[in-house]
Amino acid sequence: MRVITGTARGRRLRTLEGNDVRPTTDRVKEAVFSVIQFDIEGRRILDLFAGSGQMGIEALSRGASEAVFVDSSPDSIAVVRDNLRTCGLNGAAVVVQGDALSYLAPRAGRREFDFAFLDPPYGRGILQSALPAVAAVMKPGGAIICESPSDEALPESVGEFSVDRQYRYGRIKVTFYRVPEGKAITNGGDDE
Repeated sequence: MRVITGTARGRRLRTLEGNDVRPTTDRVKEAVFSVIQFDIEGRRILDLFAGSGQMGIEALSRGASEAVFVDSSPDSIAVVRDNLRTCGLNGAAVVVQGDALSYLAPRAGRREFDFAFLDPPYGRGILQSALPAVAAVMKPGGAIICESPSDEALPESVGEFSVDRQYRYGRIKVTFYRVPEGKAITNGGDDE
């Protein structure tokens, strides 16, 4: 695994070993960033179920202003911190060890995100549970990007967000949710 482009281009990223670990392949990562490459600079990123942190790190390398990495595993959090150090991106990162849904719970001072990457453990319904909470913390014009098994059913819409596009890469499906043009987000805002 490596950073594809930007300030940390070519840097190798660590990942955990084992059967429970399923890092996003470089092919899928390249495809995702080819879709959003001109929209990343200066944006705020959420890397939920961060694992190695590679999606948020790629976004930071490409000019995102901040990335928040959330994972419940202490081992994953250690890998994220190590990868951020390796890439020299600590200053733009917030690393949170904890449950994704707890992190997304409504609270005062919560900030919104331009892009959210979701790649939870497969086959447990976690993605379907997290999507509404993620939609509630998104900025207008933002995108929720989900990685899932190609045969897993995902909702056509969540909050104000609807499926914008889907791509299949073997057994992996990448789904982009966006607010349709002309429709405003009503479930987010500064009044939190």
